[in-house]
Amino acid sequence: MIDNHQLRNYVKTMTCALKSLPRLLVLAAILSLALVSSESWAGAVADASQGNPGQTLDLKSLVVKGKTTLIDFYSPFCPPCVQLAPIIAKLAAKRPDLAIKKANINRPGVNGIDWRSPLAQQYQIRQVPYFMIFNPQGQLVAQGREAVDTVGRWLREAGLMK
Repeated sequence: MIDNHQLRNYVKTMTCALKSLPRLLVLAAILSLALVSSESWAGAVADASQGNPGQTLDLKSLVVKGKTTLIDFYSPFCPPCVQLAPIIAKLAAKRPDLAIKKANINRPGVNGIDWRSPLAQQYQIRQVPYFMIFNPQGQLVAQGREAVDTVGRWLREAGLMK
């Protein structure tokens, strides 16, 4: 049973909370707009899977004309991929000439790296992270080990890696 003192405290607390609710909703709306529109800003890392992880992708549709495009195939169950993600995001922020697209090879519900996903099969991905680099004209210029070396060089040049 609630006594009158507890009831008054509850009403007082709820009144304060309700008064601040409109400000919180406005702040949430502003933050949502900033996050949604941030992908169009230079230096954004975009999700190439578009809510359909592990499924086949048309890489040519991901290439950004006029920019070097890096496609980063990853798995959320890959420790190096998880460690590299924030560093790649910092690289994107430092290199507006670079468009970075991340492609999750894992299908929903698969625990561990999903080597049998349609996406991993489509591009014969046998290791993650796996990179493909397209030049500003949209031509594939590096993949696999050569692309890893290029990304490593970019990270060193940007001061993000030794």
